[in-house]
Amino acid sequence: MKVLIIGAHGKVGHLLIGELQSRNIDFVAGLRSQEQIKAYNDNNIETQFIDLTASLDSIKDSIEASGADVIVFSAGAGGAGYDRTLEIDLDGAIKTMMVAEAIGIKRYIMVSSIFSDNRSKWDASGIKPYMIAKHYADDHLRGTNLDYTIIHPGALTDEDGTGKVKLLGSNESGSIPRVDVARALAEIIQNPTTIGKEYTFASGDQATEDVFR
Repeated sequence: MKVLIIGAHGKVGHLLIGELQSRNIDFVAGLRSQEQIKAYNDNNIETQFIDLTASLDSIKDSIEASGADVIVFSAGAGGAGYDRTLEIDLDGAIKTMMVAEAIGIKRYIMVSSIFSDNRSKWDASGIKPYMIAKHYADDHLRGTNLDYTIIHPGALTDEDGTGKVKLLGSNESGSIPRVDVARALAEIIQNPTTIGKEYTFASGDQATEDVFR
């Protein structure tokens, strides 16, 4: 197994690198700039340039070159504006799904958001364009033939992780350290019984390995 982390320079993606290293899981960091690539290569981390705004053929070449058989999509525009959010969080995500189907990568794990499927929460979120993009990217993923898992973590924090989470109902909210999201992703990557499932979660009192199964 080799995992391609698309968005490896983001906070969750970067933490996932540490989780995979600690578990001896082979991975490649998908990055969008040569400066990032140099910095990661200097730390002996395998990298792959991926421009989610590029053509479908270009993205296909990049993903094929990574040699991965699992994709984790954790990229995002990071509040860079409505147009950029649609280009990265929606169209960029869908292009990677199309490529995965075309080249035979079956396993695809999406980092989404809490309330991405609850329109009544979007206006108050302050990030409505992001919610819209995630909603439709998630919906597209459900219609593919990929072995997908979608996670919907609560509000992300930079606090120390606890390794403990709880599943949330459709109208429940909560927060969670990014490091615990990375731990959840690592568990999901290792556990094929999570295929076809979605998880909405926040910090709680259940061990991560007991929840993502």
